[in-house]
Amino acid sequence: MPRHTLEIASNSVASALAAQQGGADRIELFDNLAEGGTTPSHGSIAVARERLRIPLFVLIRPRPGDFRYDALEADIMLRDIAQCRQQGCDGVVIGALDAEGNIDTALCRELIAAAGPLGVTFHRAFDAARDLPAALEQVIALGCHRVLSSGGQASAEAGSDMLARLVAQAGDRLSVMAGAGIGPGNIASIATTTGCRELHASAKAVRASGMRYRNDDLRGLDNDWTQTDPATVAALRAALDGLVS
Repeated sequence: MPRHTLEIASNSVASALAAQQGGADRIELFDNLAEGGTTPSHGSIAVARERLRIPLFVLIRPRPGDFRYDALEADIMLRDIAQCRQQGCDGVVIGALDAEGNIDTALCRELIAAAGPLGVTFHRAFDAARDLPAALEQVIALGCHRVLSSGGQASAEAGSDMLARLVAQAGDRLSVMAGAGIGPGNIASIATTTGCRELHASAKAVRASGMRYRNDDLRGLDNDWTQTDPATVAALRAALDGLVS
């Protein structure tokens, strides 16, 4: 059996390169980690594609907040997907719900059609759906290759029972990728308990600013930032490789 796939959620090109250095198998690139992620700039996508040797998936999400999108936002997402195809990305990460908490299959079909030959992951809009087993069948019917989920809970560890049910339900029709709250200390147990063959983590650490001068009167401006730590990625990889396949 092939080894587990480790996808790293990367909030910048620097994070993506750090993830690659640490042994990641695939990158999900996005901006605005603190707000759940939004689509990165075209420049970020272009530089990431030039410098990465591993598969690059890009988050398609026009704003923070809920996953119910209007026509304007749909147009933005379709254009972003077109840019991802043009720049040679390997896949996109999409998702949308209707007002009742069901998968917005009409919009998702448009997004998937726009993706063409690219791989498609359904993101954690899935976890906000009203009925996860029913939503899974909708995602499978759409033709997505995988769904990222925490089992509808705040973390994959808390949602491990549901994740195991979803893995069994999906069978070989789609890959259920566990994500949220995954670190070196629990990734192996989550993989074992849920049966997920793909795991998603950010492996982030705080990067201290090199600024010697700081204006403390600027409220809400934090000079420090978070970035993927290659050593943490390596520890995640080692924990997964320690499992008996």
